[in-house]
Amino acid sequence: MRAVTRAMLADMPDPSDLHLERSGGRCLVMVGSAVLAEYAGSDTVMRNFAVMVVRRAGFSGKRVAEVFGLSAAYVSTLHAAAAREGSAALVKHAGPGRPPEVGAEDLERARAWRAAGVSDREIGRRLGVAGTTGARQLGPRDQAGEPQAPLSGQREVAAPGGPLLSEEEARAASGGGDAAARAGQDPAPGPGAGPEAGAAAEPGPAREPASPSPSDADAPAAGSGAAGCGGGGLVPAAGGRIAEGRVWSRYAGAMLLYAFAAQAGAGDVLAAAARGRGGGARMLAAVSSCFGLGAATTEQFKHLAAAEAGPLAGLAVLPDLRTLRPRLAAIADRTDPLAIQQMFAAAMLAADPVTSGVYYVDDHFVPYTGARPVAKGWNNKRGRAERGRADTHVTAHDGRAVCFVSGEPSGLAVTLPKALAELKKSVPARTRIMLGFDRGGAYPQVFRHCRENQVHWVTWRRAPLAIPAMLPVLTTITAGGRRREITWAEEKVQLKDYGEARQITLFEHGRPAMQILTSDFDACPAEILAWLKSRWREENFLKYASQNYGIDKICDYAAEITVNTKITANPARKAATARVREAEKDLAAAERALAGLLADPSISPAAKNTKLIPAANRKIAAARKNVKAAIEARTKIPAKLPASQIDPEAKVAVLRAGRRGLQMVLRLLAHNAEHWLAGHLNAYLRDDDEYRAITRETIIRGLTGTITFTPATITVDLETPGTPRVTRALALLIDEINHTPPAIPGDQRPITYQLTPPASI
Repeated sequence: MRAVTRAMLADMPDPSDLHLERSGGRCLVMVGSAVLAEYAGSDTVMRNFAVMVVRRAGFSGKRVAEVFGLSAAYVSTLHAAAAREGSAALVKHAGPGRPPEVGAEDLERARAWRAAGVSDREIGRRLGVAGTTGARQLGPRDQAGEPQAPLSGQREVAAPGGPLLSEEEARAASGGGDAAARAGQDPAPGPGAGPEAGAAAEPGPAREPASPSPSDADAPAAGSGAAGCGGGGLVPAAGGRIAEGRVWSRYAGAMLLYAFAAQAGAGDVLAAAARGRGGGARMLAAVSSCFGLGAATTEQFKHLAAAEAGPLAGLAVLPDLRTLRPRLAAIADRTDPLAIQQMFAAAMLAADPVTSGVYYVDDHFVPYTGARPVAKGWNNKRGRAERGRADTHVTAHDGRAVCFVSGEPSGLAVTLPKALAELKKSVPARTRIMLGFDRGGAYPQVFRHCRENQVHWVTWRRAPLAIPAMLPVLTTITAGGRRREITWAEEKVQLKDYGEARQITLFEHGRPAMQILTSDFDACPAEILAWLKSRWREENFLKYASQNYGIDKICDYAAEITVNTKITANPARKAATARVREAEKDLAAAERALAGLLADPSISPAAKNTKLIPAANRKIAAARKNVKAAIEARTKIPAKLPASQIDPEAKVAVLRAGRRGLQMVLRLLAHNAEHWLAGHLNAYLRDDDEYRAITRETIIRGLTGTITFTPATITVDLETPGTPRVTRALALLIDEINHTPPAIPGDQRPITYQLTPPASI
């Protein structure tokens, strides 16, 4: 024992008499009757300092852990971190940790509540601790004459009057004692937990239970089916839907996404995808909301607080990945994602038509990093060929996503007809359609396909630019409230393999800068220019939807290995072309040799005429014969063949995109909902530069609030934004939405929104 410890413990009966006393919210660390440290029970940092004081005074880590109620592994970790980093480590390791044990008096009250049928989670809420803490000390429910909760698993059980739920969801809905753990609270290790368990989640001071709000105090006591969450008891109904209750959520701003979803008929579409099951529709709505919150993949859902994300779709808890993934896969496998997206697009365009009739089409390459032999395509982002797949997206003139098709990488000239077919299924009958695309689709076969389908098109002319036949005209146009002078020339041109088209040439500094080709001969040139300039909305959609909603994620690596029948370059033709080039080189060399012979003055004319010139002519004739033979041989070899004919072992992996397609529909729903909110918010905000970012980051992903469920309505109280101009615009937008209240898919209760002042600090 150290000298300082011996001096401190002089005349003590037992130098190892280390103990901890609690009184009036204060903790005293004592050795016998001497006080070594004193701190508030809620001050975890000072507790850590006290742990280090007694640990360095010579007491063993096991004894210190026993006195402070910590695990030996945690004390060892804290001691090593303090030696390595100093006092900063004591602050860093001062997390909330595991709450203390329930006192004897509170334990008796908890037993009485449990006998009355109150759930373990509600008991924990009343005591100011986690439900698992009280449940652990009370013991299994069968000891109190009640059925014991089943062990957590992934079997599906039938909920009364609802769809199949996982056992985990069923327990969360029925108020099982460990529901809090799945809602984002890690259960503390029990008395028999080893050092490893203690190192993962360490005990800390108990937090004083918050005083209940008036609505909480007036609410009836929850029964065995209640699950307390966020300061209010949530009473689940059949199928896992929240019947009534009140919950605080950091994600409450995402509830505004339902304003667009209601207009787009999301309730009917998601119910159709879930085959009429309200629980399935709510689960799909929850997935779309999570995408709206910025989770790029379902794997990232685990970073969201399940007890706060679930109520966004009327669920007590967001299902975990082991439950969510199989259910999503089951829905995707029994539905057609293309049919689902057509239903969404048709409802959206019927509610808010594209008055200009202009739609933009472009390809989006999605790289693949798995081990399957997936076909290659050109990745413009990295400037090289990579394995992957290509999505062709169609967006409306105002930037809304309408539909998409997915397949192996190919050019826009190949995928554009497929995208047009999907678009025609979505737009109302006899709707005028103008397709805008970049130079990737500027080919005669694409123009002919559009003409055959009675669809107009507009694009840039591929280089080199044609010489305009008409004189330029100087015109003043008004765009975005600003007057601008442009110089252009308009004429009719003949396109090879297509026919007559309209060409508009723009001039800059007196020279042609670009040329526009279109099949519309009646529209104003300035209007056509505006349409093609707006095609950058398609580029912006591909960029920001990829960043914010993960539209370039694979989502499912399942693939089928099939024979590769893709038409590819024939290596035999390449070798034949090389032989033709060699023969042509020999012919050119023979002709140069004859020319040099004729010009050489050192050789006598007799030698030239009798021997050298006839020999050179014979050599040239033989070279020409070889060239002709090589060309004829090359002609018989096809330039391209199916890969399986070139190599019988050629295989290709075809990714099954059904599951990804369903997620894409939910991602595009979230994107369009943000687009709708941003457009309507900007009508009041008037900030063309930042309105999209403000809507997404400040409102949808940044506003907290309280969601109140009643049997008849759902009310969302959103915290007021910190910026007055945003607050004013949002208040006006909420008034607009409340005129036609939306509803959660699978739930008929109307949602009303209101702003509340920020909580005082």
